[in-house]
Amino acid sequence: MNPADQNSFRTWIVVPAYNEGRRLTVTLRGLRRAYENIVVVDDGSRDETSRTALAEDVWVLRHPLNCGQGAALQTGIDFALAQGADAIVTFDADGQHCVEEIADLIEPIRSGQAEVVLGSRFLGRAVGIPWMRRLLLQAGVIFTRLFSQIRVTDTHNGLRAFSRTAAERIRIHENRMAHASEILHQIRLLDLKYVERPVTIRYTAETLTKGQSSWNAVAILSQFIVGRFVR
Repeated sequence: MNPADQNSFRTWIVVPAYNEGRRLTVTLRGLRRAYENIVVVDDGSRDETSRTALAEDVWVLRHPLNCGQGAALQTGIDFALAQGADAIVTFDADGQHCVEEIADLIEPIRSGQAEVVLGSRFLGRAVGIPWMRRLLLQAGVIFTRLFSQIRVTDTHNGLRAFSRTAAERIRIHENRMAHASEILHQIRLLDLKYVERPVTIRYTAETLTKGQSSWNAVAILSQFIVGRFVR
């Protein structure tokens, strides 16, 4: 792709955030060094998340109530589409992802190789992951392959990229954490071309304390299954 084409290819980064005021500054400053178009969706935080984001010269949208990460992602994706995004990257607010890996994530979309690119910590690195978390995530991979019939190596990774066409077609209805399984299910149902790329996830004591407990994975899968049959 020549420089003129690169300049016209508009990449938007969507950052869902809930009570991430303490960690958000570092995340956004890293993103701002490489990307211009960033939108933070403050999902009803009770801390300084919105104020922290506004101080970093990014777009900020706010849910008045906590609706869940799935809802925050859909709000951010809709906003990015309205701004003319050609590619949309979802990026967690807590500092677990690496900004440097975004370029490799969006390259298959730039080149037309894929409509969706999924980050995989099991093709890349999962630094500091507890053994129970690893086992449950790998069990989720088996479940997804059986239930949604899509062959992936990582099911609940927040670092992913969508082409404009894919983002317009995928609609997230699962407001909370089951949205990750829902996205994969829709990729198969819509017959979207996808690839995986290795990424790094860094676990710390702080992110493990704040994040989903390992056993919540069971509840997430149950929520996804129920959602498929009652909708």
